[in-house]
Amino acid sequence: MSEVKSIREAFAEASSFLSRSGCNEPQRSAQLLLEHVLGVSGAAYYMALADPFPAAVKEAFEAGVTRRGAGEPVQYIIGEQEFYGRPFEVTPDVLIPRPETELLVEAILRYGAELWPDGVVTPGEAALDSAGGAGDVRAARPLAAVDIGAGSGAISVTLAAEAPAWRVCAGDISPAALAVAERNALRNGTAVDFRLGDLLEPFAGMETDILVSNPPYIPGEDIAGLQREVRDHEPRTALDGGADGLDPYRRMMEQLTLLPAPPRLIGFELGFGQAEQVAALLAAAGHWTEIITINDLAGIPRHVLGITR
Repeated sequence: MSEVKSIREAFAEASSFLSRSGCNEPQRSAQLLLEHVLGVSGAAYYMALADPFPAAVKEAFEAGVTRRGAGEPVQYIIGEQEFYGRPFEVTPDVLIPRPETELLVEAILRYGAELWPDGVVTPGEAALDSAGGAGDVRAARPLAAVDIGAGSGAISVTLAAEAPAWRVCAGDISPAALAVAERNALRNGTAVDFRLGDLLEPFAGMETDILVSNPPYIPGEDIAGLQREVRDHEPRTALDGGADGLDPYRRMMEQLTLLPAPPRLIGFELGFGQAEQVAALLAAAGHWTEIITINDLAGIPRHVLGITR
């Protein structure tokens, strides 16, 4: 980097370099890196643009820009991503939370509040048994929501923060990912029961009212064609959904037998062109009276929910 005089000049030079390097959102990346090394954000950042660029942060800023220019996601460089208005630590052990997943959280919170307004499951309001009747619940208890594939904890921690009356649990096959999720739960002041294991297996025998998951859904052969930021840096175990990307959904449908009864509310995030197939999997299971598809902000069918009222 040349001897820039102001923060604005540092921003302009970094943005130009990142654009030439083929980075997506080069200006946004430059701003996030600057905010990180300067320790400012929002209005404070814009107010500081005319200030002299501090020599003390030059080395750290140049190192971050170089890493970003090589394709490393800016979130891993600064170690953080905002989700649902809260800060989440992210490392290469976890998928970077995406804005579209916030829509899944919103849907789960909305329908969960409709089904259980006070966050309590009373006798007769249990998850449904395989015959469609009420489960055997002998006493009122907190609603139990389970997040499969916790990753950074974005979904489970947000549910716990937004619906504190719920009992929120989350599982992941990666011990490293669970460590990140646990730190994020602590950071955001929430209580989440994290469990290590494959999909629903850690929750065998547990009464589950809500099941939510953003599982790996990229077809294996498509991973080589992903953006370098995703392909080369995000954990493959959080991306690869098997030959057609649908293996995790099929397996979760099969593993529902591990639970005392299927959940009354289930919600999945999915990839482009998968909504019809995932909805068909839920319909074939026969546990839910409504199957709902939700589009993301680009109009792409992104989430499928099953609901029994």
